[in-house]
Amino acid sequence: MTAPGAKDPVPAAGGEETVFHARHPDLRAFSQSRQPGFADCAPSGRVRLDALACWLQDVAYADVLDAGLERAAVWVVRRTRIRVHRFPRFGERFELTTFCSGIGRMWAERRTDIVLAGANGTAPEPPAVQAVSLWVHLDTEHWRPTPLTQAEMQTYGGAPERKVSARLRHPGPDSADDGGGRAWVFRATECDIADHVNNAAYWQPLEEELLAGDDPEQLDVEIEYRAPAQPGPKRVVAAGDYRWIVGEDDELHASIRLDSAGGH
Repeated sequence: MTAPGAKDPVPAAGGEETVFHARHPDLRAFSQSRQPGFADCAPSGRVRLDALACWLQDVAYADVLDAGLERAAVWVVRRTRIRVHRFPRFGERFELTTFCSGIGRMWAERRTDIVLAGANGTAPEPPAVQAVSLWVHLDTEHWRPTPLTQAEMQTYGGAPERKVSARLRHPGPDSADDGGGRAWVFRATECDIADHVNNAAYWQPLEEELLAGDDPEQLDVEIEYRAPAQPGPKRVVAAGDYRWIVGEDDELHASIRLDSAGGH
């Protein structure tokens, strides 16, 4: 494992170097136990990508609740990279630890490690899964980007100070307007309290590809969220390591990039 405060450079899933920052010992961290449920798993017992995305958003909100900041803002995820060293499986128990790894003017970056829970007295395992997400900070009334409050900065902004950008990096598809790609449908049951399709559902088109073959041992993949999607027909356009989820009106909802060396 990387020493506290060190950087772990890995070829980026997003086309440039993404750094998984280890937690500085002075930064707040929040941990929560999790055990895969029936609905989290593929028939093989592997926890699916969309279930991992649910774990990430659940532990993030649990952290906000624990800090007493749930009324300060609405957080909307803009980008998530998941690096799977080995997939969690049914019957195992994990410890999720999350912390703020960078702050911008109206957004923040959150790191999460998913570690297999060891028996009493045993050394902790290296993370089975590492994730880093960019979350945009919205006001609770109009849901528009707004600077972090003083209370949030005091809770999450400690040392080391690291500024992050909200700039998206993935290119758009060259063929989004030609009607190509495979059909996909988002369902009304996938909408959340924000009245649009929840971010975890955007992982399902890629998960369908994984389910069609042998179980992957490792995976490195990044998703960027663009225009919020409503239920209804979509298209999934593929080219090389990229997948794009496109609406009927050619509106780009999300882009996914696989690291071809990441085990897929």
